[in-house]
Amino acid sequence: IAQRVLKISVSRTTLASSVNGSIPLVENQWVTREIKSFQTVERRAFEESYRRSGPYRDMILEELRRERLPDQLAWIPLIESAFKPRALSRARALGMWQFIRSTGYRYGLKQDKYIDERMDPVKATRAAIRYMIELHDMFGDWTTAVAAYNCGEAAVQRVIRAQKVNYFDSFWDIFANLPFETARHVPRFIATLLIVGDPGKYGFQLPNPDPPLKFETIRVNAAVRLATLSQNLGLDTALLISLNSELRHDSTPNYPYDLRVPAGYGEKCLACIVSLPQYIPPDVVTDRYTVRRGDTLGGIA
Repeated sequence: IAQRVLKISVSRTTLASSVNGSIPLVENQWVTREIKSFQTVERRAFEESYRRSGPYRDMILEELRRERLPDQLAWIPLIESAFKPRALSRARALGMWQFIRSTGYRYGLKQDKYIDERMDPVKATRAAIRYMIELHDMFGDWTTAVAAYNCGEAAVQRVIRAQKVNYFDSFWDIFANLPFETARHVPRFIATLLIVGDPGKYGFQLPNPDPPLKFETIRVNAAVRLATLSQNLGLDTALLISLNSELRHDSTPNYPYDLRVPAGYGEKCLACIVSLPQYIPPDVVTDRYTVRRGDTLGGIA
């Protein structure tokens, strides 16, 4: 229903523009300020984020090119999540592409007791691309679409409607009236594009990206802990977890699941899982307590 409502809204507000147009690299005072931040206080974080992009960048570019979208959009996760598949924001946005729960549901990302597909780089990338296409259809340019991706299309529409004229020429016309985080988000994105496009010009010697992940997929029909499976196979637990970052308890669910394992380990994993005990993740139990006179936070805890 939500997807249908959005399509109707898009049909009423669409502006004419090519969906595969490039993003203008405006180097104004706001972008320059973010470049300086990346060059100084955020330098190490920027370089680490760039290094972490390695396992995912080829996959993201392949998905973008399949939809004929600008390659530049592949750098959005650098400022959204620093390319961390399990990144969680204060607004409860989760994953590399920072989906809130409702938007994740809207774009088909499954969320249950065992898995949260917002943390799966491949599935979340495909969902993010669908979302960005609709945002571009709605606003007509990629800069405004990127802003709407950060704060939601409704917030950007409210700012546009509040203008004294009933149209806007560019993102920078509404820039000052956007929420602070969103207003800063787009200059940070453009600053990122400028730096990765010409690192030397901005005083960077970027590290080599981490290598892409190589894996194969097997169908698992039992709930097992990834740590137990890794131990029995002589694998690094962190590797198996990184391949299956959507598993909330680092265990496979109690229904058929496509598990990613290192290349060459498919048959070994299937044979090993048969002998492993079934794992049941703990339920989250809540209760209600009325604070009484004399209670302390430590005592209640």
